[in-house]
Amino acid sequence: MTSRSTVTRRTTRTPVARVPSSSAPARWSRRRGVSAVFAAVAALGMAGGALAPLGTALAAAQEKPVEVVSLWADSRGDAQALATDAVAPAPAHLDRSGFTVYVAPKPTPTPTPTPTPVDGESAGTSRSAPVMYSGGGSSTDWLSAAGIPEGDWGYVDYIVSRESSWNPNATNASSGACGLVQAYPCSKVPGSGYDPVDNLRWANGYAVGRYGSWSEAYAFWSSNHWW
Repeated sequence: MTSRSTVTRRTTRTPVARVPSSSAPARWSRRRGVSAVFAAVAALGMAGGALAPLGTALAAAQEKPVEVVSLWADSRGDAQALATDAVAPAPAHLDRSGFTVYVAPKPTPTPTPTPTPVDGESAGTSRSAPVMYSGGGSSTDWLSAAGIPEGDWGYVDYIVSRESSWNPNATNASSGACGLVQAYPCSKVPGSGYDPVDNLRWANGYAVGRYGSWSEAYAFWSSNHWW
């Protein structure tokens, strides 16, 4: 008995791609073209609507210049309008009859100095300036009238010759000391500092009271050149 082997043959089929019909792509292309046209028309319409007012404004600007109004001018106009509408109050009556005006004199007067109190004088006390000596006389006449002993005249002559050269009106420009013995201050001399008798009488009391005698006053002056 003869056996048969069954041989199965498998046939492999290669899939064949389907080619779409030519009508579908053409229809799709036409649809896209129509949409693009409508989109372009819509865009042009929107652009024209936006640019139309600008063109109108530019044309109007060329026909008539634009007036530029600043914020300050606008505010000034409003303020003037408010001032016109408001009712101005009646001016108040001012009484000027009681006013006085001080006018500084020309030239300005020199102020009067306040006297400086000396030798215990109170402030405000007025004292006339010393009167210069105009009388005559000699040194011996003045020494005798002042009550100075003749034994001291040599010491007095030494000091007075160096203080004033026997000039009754001698005055120290810096200190104000005055008279024969240059009394300082001049107001200390009872009477008048420039009167030679008053000046020597005061000097006699000063020499005896400060140094003990005219000889001691002479010795001090010789050593110090003042007394």
